[in-house]
Amino acid sequence: MGRALIIVDVQNDFCEGGSLAVEGGGGVAAGISAALAAGSWDHVVATKDYHVDPGSHFGNPPDFVDSWPAHCVVGTPGADFHPALATDQIEAVFHKGEHAPAYSGFEGHDRDGAGLADWLRARDVTEVDVVGIATDYCVKATALDAAREGFATTVLLDLTAGVTPATAEAARGELRAAGVSLQGA
Repeated sequence: MGRALIIVDVQNDFCEGGSLAVEGGGGVAAGISAALAAGSWDHVVATKDYHVDPGSHFGNPPDFVDSWPAHCVVGTPGADFHPALATDQIEAVFHKGEHAPAYSGFEGHDRDGAGLADWLRARDVTEVDVVGIATDYCVKATALDAAREGFATTVLLDLTAGVTPATAEAARGELRAAGVSLQGA
């Protein structure tokens, strides 16, 4: 029985200066790196928004509910991990949203086509800690799917950043209601 850290979408476009920046994103990247240096996870994986042509996910103008400014486009610097994120312990990266909107890391696949749930089960992972950007969107969706997949799931709130205080608070309520543990602020 192992424990894994899932790092959600700590990419340039979601951090300060990016096309869909979340305040505190760079600090989350640095905080995750510090946690990795001191951490005790058996496995570490990451997710990436990885858009080729996600259809109506990109809006012009965006409504910031179902459509967003162009972000994390494959081949652009915005799709890269933030430079403050230490990536040396990441064993697999799960890309999501190439041709359709995708919020949960469990919708993605690694370079060999494996889904996140299967990858974790193949390594006897039973518990996951979820961190990253944004608390109220992709972190929430990934944590909810982790719990639905049967993993004991904890969101480390000190290592997340939300889009707005109100939507982040609503997300915390949804996570609690689904049985996800919340740790930190």
